[in-house]
Amino acid sequence: HLRILERAGVVKRTGSQGDRRRTYVQLVPAALAGLLDQRVDVTTSRVVFVCTHNSARSVLAEAIWRTESDVPSTSAGTYPADRANPRALTAARRADLSLDESTPRWIDDVLLPDDLIVSVCDSVNEELGQLPNQRLHWSIPDPSSIDTDAAFDDAIFDIRHRATRLSPHIHARRITTPRRRP
Repeated sequence: HLRILERAGVVKRTGSQGDRRRTYVQLVPAALAGLLDQRVDVTTSRVVFVCTHNSARSVLAEAIWRTESDVPSTSAGTYPADRANPRALTAARRADLSLDESTPRWIDDVLLPDDLIVSVCDSVNEELGQLPNQRLHWSIPDPSSIDTDAAFDDAIFDIRHRATRLSPHIHARRITTPRRRP
């Protein structure tokens, strides 16, 4: 059935950059434009963008998200690097993004039970296992493996496109405090 959807232009397949044996099937958004009236919305306390090293895609996604949504966000990795990728910092400046130059963080130090996880790399998506959190996966090619300005600019373009489409459907969980009796 996937071949039929693929031939019809509804889905496309991409090979995993992590486990080269896996294939991800992605919806081609334009193929379904106008067909669905229902919106799928998610309420969460925070969006956590995760990639393996938390040095490029996830930190770029966090910075882009802040321009698209008021829902709080952060980023983390499963094997954090010592520092953000210098090309990611340069690409962020070119894109007029405010990129936090803090040290990459480990997911176990960041993740809260009601966070929405957005994995931005195939390897980390395959490593996350059975976390109870709501999850989305964006298969963003690793610009660090190509290591050119164009690769980082392409990653920013791809992430911005996805964040722009997702942000209207993500809502901040309201924290309510009980009223005190006089």
